[in-house]
Order: sequence, then structure tokens, then C-alpha cells
Amino acid sequence: MKIVLVGTAFPLRGGIAHYMALLYKHLSQKHDVEIVTFSRQYPKLLFPGKTQEEHGGAGSTVPSEQLIDSINPLTWYTAARAIAAKQPDLLIFKYWLPFFGPCFGTISRLVKRRTGAKVLFICDNIVPHEKRFGDAAFTRYAFRYVDFFIVQSGAVERDLRAFHPHARYKLVPHPVYEIFGEAVTKPEARARLGLKDEKLILFFGYVRRYKGLHVLLDAMPRILQKVKLKLLVVGEFYDDEGKYRKQITDAGLQNDVIVYSNYVPNEEVGVYFSASDVVVLPYLSATQSGIVQIAYQFDKPVIATDVGGLAEVVLNERTGFIVQPNKPEEIAEAVVRFYREHREEECVTNVREEKKKYSWEEMVKAIEELI
Repeated sequence: MKIVLVGTAFPLRGGIAHYMALLYKHLSQKHDVEIVTFSRQYPKLLFPGKTQEEHGGAGSTVPSEQLIDSINPLTWYTAARAIAAKQPDLLIFKYWLPFFGPCFGTISRLVKRRTGAKVLFICDNIVPHEKRFGDAAFTRYAFRYVDFFIVQSGAVERDLRAFHPHARYKLVPHPVYEIFGEAVTKPEARARLGLKDEKLILFFGYVRRYKGLHVLLDAMPRILQKVKLKLLVVGEFYDDEGKYRKQITDAGLQNDVIVYSNYVPNEEVGVYFSASDVVVLPYLSATQSGIVQIAYQFDKPVIATDVGGLAEVVLNERTGFIVQPNKPEEIAEAVVRFYREHREEECVTNVREEKKKYSWEEMVKAIEELI
């Protein structure tokens, strides 16, 4: 098939760009694939990060055409003409935010009209974490021109069926990320980060309120009463960094919490996971999380909250622990149990087995079966 992927891709950065790079790599083994991405993904008003661009790095560099400005409808038409000229059989969009509904819907409509191509949406979310005016209308417009859907968790499947009862879709788990290199030994990783050889838990990824870092910080005094460890917080703040710093100071955690508040280049991601014992995701809401798939790439257990589809991927008492959201006492208990019961080796063994089902081959197979 001739396939055009439309969405966030190199030279833009972030988890969706990483996903698109891997999807491109695996689809290209059997199909003719091209990528069309954004010249501007977000207006600065809506983007709280420091930069929207990746500067190369392991696995993220793929060929793409930057044709789409998300807030300039004229570019949607020029991009649609350029895509139609490629005579694709299939357009694949990665959909996660209704903000892109008008853009994606317009491109889908125009390309389908010119070529008869089929349209497939791979949905991270149907209902966004942070709701805004127009979400339902934008999503409804985008879905009007979609032939097939892939959802990656039961939570998103339920949302899709409620929003679009007659949708043709497959449920395929989010594949494991493969672009962050090989793991290094824990002592080597800690030496590279200038950390001592002590117990270490990791919070990784963009910091937004729904990701619950403040709840994990609330749990830290309870944890430290029973287990001496460090919390490593790694990721760019899309929320007010100052209030988290104040929370750390007010709780007297300055010597127990290490904060690296920058975007992490691909080639450096592995060292943070390799250095840690367990990854903690204290989310208040979620559908799924790519962070679990990075953790699994590096054979790391995960402690996560029971929101969205996280409990479908993190198997309670096997690959980690599942706790209730917004319950710092439950997070604390799970972390303490992880160490006091010496669960790391057992969980790592189970992660290695469990992650076998999260393959890109299964994703490609699902796309082919739908079409």
C-alpha cells in the first residue's frame, strides 16, 4: 500500500513523534510510506514548553515534509493537495487532542474527495485529559471522515464506542518504544548521573497537574519514614514549576528529591530508567501512558494509579503495583512494599515476559487487517 502518516514527527519532538518514527520504520518494511508533519504544531500561547523541536538523537530522525500549520487553514488545503498528489491508499493520523480536529478533518475530507483513500485514526484519547470548549464539536468533525480506528486501551475503546457507536476499530495495546537505546547497568547509569548507589524511584515525563507529581510528593514523607530512598523527577514542566519546588521545600525534601526539569534528548532517556529501581506514575487521569512502554523497554517495574487503561498494562502484584488515584498513602504503601518485600527481581522477570505482547508487528498486522 501507499501510506501517508500525518501528524507529529521529526523534526518535532515528544512521545508522539517517537511513536510516528517507529510506526514509519515498521510499516516501511512492507509498504511505501511517507510522513507529512507540522511546520507549526502549536501556537506559542498553547505550548508551555521551551521548544517544539527535536535535535536529532537515537531513532527519532525520519524523513518528513513540514506542510501543516495547525492554526492556518490555508496550509491544510495545500497539504491536502500535496498528499493527494502522492495517490495514497491510506492516510494514518495519530489523534490525541481535539485541537487538531478541524485540521485533520479538513485534510481527510479533501484527500478522500480527490483520491478515494481510506483514513485511519490511531487514538491516544477520545476525551482529552484537560477539557476545553469545542472538544466535542472538533472531534465529531474529525471523525466524520474516518473509515477505521485503532484504540490502545479499554478506556479509549469505551470512549470511542460512546462517541461513535458504529465505529470500525481494533483494540491494539500501545507497543513498546524501541528508540532509546540499550539499557546500561544500574551502577554505570548512576555513576553517569552523579548519583550514589542507593534506592531510587523515578517520575518521568512532562509535568502537568493530571500526572499527579504533587500526590507523589505528598507520599514522600510517609515513604521516608520506612525506606530511605531518593525520588528522581525528570521532565519539562508544563505546569508551574515553582509550586512543586515550594512543596518540596515546605516538606523538607530538598535532600530526598532530585529534579531535572528539562526535556531529555532520546539518547539520554535510557540512563534515567537504567538508574532507577521502579517507575512511579501517580496520575489523576489517563487513557494509557507511553511512559509505561519506555519503562518496559528497560525492564523496569511500574507503580501506577488505577486510571484509564494503566491497569491493563501494569499487572498488579506482577509487573508492579496498582493503587487508587489521589491517595498518597496508597502510593507510599506500594513503594514501601516494593522494597521491604524485595519485589524488584520478581517484577523485572514478569516485565520481560509481559512486554512480548506489545510489539510493532501486532500494530502493523492490525492496520493491514482493518484495511
